[in-house]
Amino acid sequence: MEFLLSVFVGVGLAAAVGFRIFIPFLIASIAAYTGNLQLSTYFNWIGTLPALITFSVATIVEIIAYYVPWLDNILDTIEHPLAVIAGIILTGSVVTDISPLIKWSLAIIAGGGVAGTIQAATGFTRFKSSALTGGTGNPVVSTVEAGSSFGLSLLAIFIPAVAVLIVALIIIWLVSIFYRKFIRKSSTSTSEE
Repeated sequence: MEFLLSVFVGVGLAAAVGFRIFIPFLIASIAAYTGNLQLSTYFNWIGTLPALITFSVATIVEIIAYYVPWLDNILDTIEHPLAVIAGIILTGSVVTDISPLIKWSLAIIAGGGVAGTIQAATGFTRFKSSALTGGTGNPVVSTVEAGSSFGLSLLAIFIPAVAVLIVALIIIWLVSIFYRKFIRKSSTSTSEE
């Protein structure tokens, strides 16, 4: 049961990374620093005071940067591969008492996959917002993303089963949108030819 909860925490934090990279690191750092989160042996540095300060500064800079018009779109492009890596690191940092092969396989597939999927969806949402509103709607998108990252990070640490349920619902919703927009559309256009 302990292993399953640690996987739930890791997946929840990885999903939160898809919304914002540094907020989940900051929340995990605070939780580890205060003794509310157990980290893997080589990741204890996340729960240190220097890491906590660094993640605090990085979180503030990241949040402010996403409110700067057009810089937010550039950040989404840069952050996509970083979100995958951050999702892998956060998942690997909280999954404990398991063989390294299984741990890192889970971290890569579940952590990196979930973070990358959600980050791609948020990047697409921001791109659409920029195209439709000329960037004036992007602060609303930024606020929702930051709030989602913060809330999902807290849920992942304190109520991991709920966080995983929310992540599953988000992924199902994204897959259904993708299917309706691209798969069904391409099969309809192929059958018309």
